[in-house]
Amino acid sequence: MRGKLIFVTGGIRSGKSEFAELITSKLGHRVTYIATAQALDEEMRHRIRLHRERRPDTWQTVEEPYQVTEIIRENSLGSDVVMVDCLTLLLSNLMFKKEQESGGDFKKEFQAEILREIGSLAKAAAETEAHVVIVSNEVGMTLVSDNFLGRQYQELVGKANQIIAAIADKAYLVVAGHPIDLKKEGAAVNDEF
Repeated sequence: MRGKLIFVTGGIRSGKSEFAELITSKLGHRVTYIATAQALDEEMRHRIRLHRERRPDTWQTVEEPYQVTEIIRENSLGSDVVMVDCLTLLLSNLMFKKEQESGGDFKKEFQAEILREIGSLAKAAAETEAHVVIVSNEVGMTLVSDNFLGRQYQELVGKANQIIAAIADKAYLVVAGHPIDLKKEGAAVNDEF
C-alpha cells in the first residue's frame, strides 16, 4: 500500500517546519528525517542545531544535501514516515553544485536538469510505502531578485513546488503558524471551471 505524500510550504519563519514535524509525528513512530541544510556559516550551524534539538531522539536523521531521491527510496521500507526539510535548500545545493561544476557559470539550461531530479524525487515520494512529508519555502510572495542567479533560484523553487504540490495527496501553506489546506481550497475553484 502506498503512503501519503504531504507538501508543506510557507515563508521564512512561518512555522512550516514545526507544522510538518507535527504531521510527521502523527503519521508514525519510525521516522527518517532527511536534512538538506549544510552548515556553511555560523548562522546556519545555529539553525541546524535548533532543528536537531526540536526533533525527537527516536527519529533517524540523515544529513544529505544532494541525493534525497535515493535516501527516500532506501529508507521508505524501514520507516513509517520520511520527512524532507527542505526542498529549497536541496535546490540551492544543486544549483551551486552545477555552478561549480561549470566553472562558476550557472546556465539557464541547468534548470531543466534540476527539475528532472525534482520530478524523480516526486515520483519516488509518491510511490513509496512510507508517508513522505516535504517542506519547502514559498517564494512567490517575495520581491523579484535583482540578479540573474537569484531570479533563476526563485523560478526553480516555484516550479519545483508546483511539481510536488501537483501530485501531493495533501498540500498546506503555513502563514504565521497557521496551516491552510491548499487542496481543499483549490478544489472548489477547479470544480467551477
